[in-house]
Amino acid sequence: MEDATIPDERLELVFTCCHPALELDAQVALTLRTLGGLTTDEIARAFLVPEPTMAKRLTRAKRKIRDAGIPFRVPPAHLLPDRLDGVLGVVYLVFNEGYGGRGDLAAEAIRLGRAITELMPDEAEVAGLLSLMLTNNARSDARFADGEIVLLADQDRSLWNDEGIEQGRRVLDRALALGGRGNYVLQAAIASLHADDPPDWPQIAALYGELGRLTGSPVVELNRAAALAESGRVEEGLALADGLELDAYHYLHATRAELLRRLDRIDESRIAYDRALELVHADPERRFLERRRAELPG
Repeated sequence: MEDATIPDERLELVFTCCHPALELDAQVALTLRTLGGLTTDEIARAFLVPEPTMAKRLTRAKRKIRDAGIPFRVPPAHLLPDRLDGVLGVVYLVFNEGYGGRGDLAAEAIRLGRAITELMPDEAEVAGLLSLMLTNNARSDARFADGEIVLLADQDRSLWNDEGIEQGRRVLDRALALGGRGNYVLQAAIASLHADDPPDWPQIAALYGELGRLTGSPVVELNRAAALAESGRVEEGLALADGLELDAYHYLHATRAELLRRLDRIDESRIAYDRALELVHADPERRFLERRRAELPG
């Protein structure tokens, strides 16, 4: 350990697991299972695939490691960039699990993010991810109340950690100064705009559009749909959401339910809430959806 390239044991293990001979999704999934302590079902939900599909991916990854004799060792410094995408993916998903209510995981993800930033200070995406986590985590105390999740517009801003938001913005400035326009830098910019009062929804929607073009992610497009609705373009947001192939994703149906409610299409909104409730796993979100459905007129 004294001669190790990476001065953090846990981060060292993450870099070790993220071997470039494996597909990126397999790197992230296997590391989350082995080191992050996440169950196969939790990892499957993070990747929006059925649990049996993820179990097969993990099995194939382990078999490839065995059959190809992939060495389980810390990579030398010049090989670290080859593993960076996988490492950032692991840290990002660990943070997302923590942001859903497990503060210990969120704190560990931020700690790892700081360690990567110290290790690779000139990587814009590293700074972008750290900024994203700091800014979002600064709002964590306001995200839940009375056993329910609280939407951004309803959050008590006095519970926000202003210093955490400023830290996130300083790190974002660093990422932008490094020329960052990648996935995590764009997400960090969106998170920073969310913390404004009021948020600039047209700008947020535009950034989601850029992020969607970069990633091709339907989840990003769903977020753009919500941002369009918040900027007053509800019908356009609903049309975008209706075209997404995310039927097993409860946020799609929760978003559709809200937009349909705003358009006074109450019966359709109720059906969308029912579908979201069939799919949701977290109790705070379930209670929120149940209350919103019960508040529908008629």
